[in-house]
Amino acid sequence: MNLALFDLDHTLLPLDSDYEWGQFLVRTGAVDAAEFDRRNKEFFAQYQAGTLDPVQYLEFALGTLARFPRPQLDAMHRQFMDEVIQPAIRPSALALLRRHQDAGDLTAIVTATNEYVTSPIARALGVEHLIAAKPETDAAGNLTGKLLGTPTQGAGKVAHTRAWLEKLGHTLEGFERSHFYSDSHNDIPLLSVVTHPVATNPNATLKTHAAAHGWPSIELFND
Repeated sequence: MNLALFDLDHTLLPLDSDYEWGQFLVRTGAVDAAEFDRRNKEFFAQYQAGTLDPVQYLEFALGTLARFPRPQLDAMHRQFMDEVIQPAIRPSALALLRRHQDAGDLTAIVTATNEYVTSPIARALGVEHLIAAKPETDAAGNLTGKLLGTPTQGAGKVAHTRAWLEKLGHTLEGFERSHFYSDSHNDIPLLSVVTHPVATNPNATLKTHAAAHGWPSIELFND
């Protein structure tokens, strides 16, 4: 058995699910449009530049989720899946996933986006294992706005992946072949510790880094 890890946003999806969730909340009037849109765009620009403070961002994102009772939040997320995510799922991404799954590879999505937003997306993509930032919930299942543990970004993806594998009785080094697909230079730490890093729809910084290190690059979304 080999290992196949996938970033989510701009890798398996041609969009950023966290950013689009924020835009969805603005569009549907669930949050104050001007203030939320301003902060959401600021954080997104920081992420693209590699300067994002992941804890600060997650507290903002999870704080927004915590405003809503869980039934209302879940109904909003179902609408988000129907209107935004499902139309964005491309056959090329599904084919890549299925190729690894059909080969019997242990497959997981490793994303900096929080688990509440991404769990339904992972299910829609047919991926059982998800490594994502974990929001705290109260006894009734409502989100508190707090982060459990540490962010799953940058070097955090390596630590969380190793911890997940340990729970399953594996180590990263125990796989003959380990793949990680990502679009972003923010993921260079995890790309650097697998045997088969693949720059996938790479941004300019990652594309340059991949070329310098002899990593393959692929484009899933040429349309």
